[in-house]
Amino acid sequence: MAKPRILILRAPGTNCDVETAHAFEMAGGEAISIHVQQLIDRPILADNFQVLCFPGGFSYGDDVAAGRILATQLNVHLSDVIESFRSEDRLVLGICNGFQIMMRLGIFFDSSESKSPATLTWNNQGRFESRWVHLKASDSESPFLQGIDQMYLPMAHAEGRFVTANAQTAEQLKSRGQVALRYSNEKGQTSDEVLPFPTNPNGAELNLAGLTDESGNVFGLMPHPERHLFATHHPYWTRRTTQPEHGDGLAIFKNAVAFFG
Repeated sequence: MAKPRILILRAPGTNCDVETAHAFEMAGGEAISIHVQQLIDRPILADNFQVLCFPGGFSYGDDVAAGRILATQLNVHLSDVIESFRSEDRLVLGICNGFQIMMRLGIFFDSSESKSPATLTWNNQGRFESRWVHLKASDSESPFLQGIDQMYLPMAHAEGRFVTANAQTAEQLKSRGQVALRYSNEKGQTSDEVLPFPTNPNGAELNLAGLTDESGNVFGLMPHPERHLFATHHPYWTRRTTQPEHGDGLAIFKNAVAFFG
């Protein structure tokens, strides 16, 4: 059986595309990095891929706002390509800056809404944060999270605080199963109430670290699963009495590849 093919979309400033491609290759997929201008010139290239991935980094230096310039490019030139991944039972993954791009594309929500019901904005403390966080997977139908209960992953961002337009939006996201991944304590306990820093590293509402669309096939998260692929990536690996075969993040990529198995 042919390997699922993953399109890693990069732009000036993207800096996690190589690691993300390696993660998909470890999981059994065939990952190919394509520059956004190359895809704009030949949108038909996307037809040969089962997964679209927006990797982390600082696309266009986050000069206007995190992810906004690339999202605008995609909306103007490649909206049909993005929609094809959403409507053809293919998968879309966004990591950190990739999640920010996806939020600004609006692909998690009903396209008929004139104003986005949620966004990612500056961390509560108003600065860049880089640390490891505990995560709890919700009862999500997302292919990316099958068999995952808890994870420990690194995060590194300045604009990762998830906020909704109103309380009704938050309730709708929960009822639709879109709140896929939350910051938690070490035991996997989380809450609808915002947990204190550093358990919740940015002040996100619902302690949200990852969001899906209603189908579950479109998934974005702020932490970096591609930075915890090996047991030795764990910050305390020398102090652990037993070593798992892989780091927590690899499961997300394995799930994406297995979806097409």
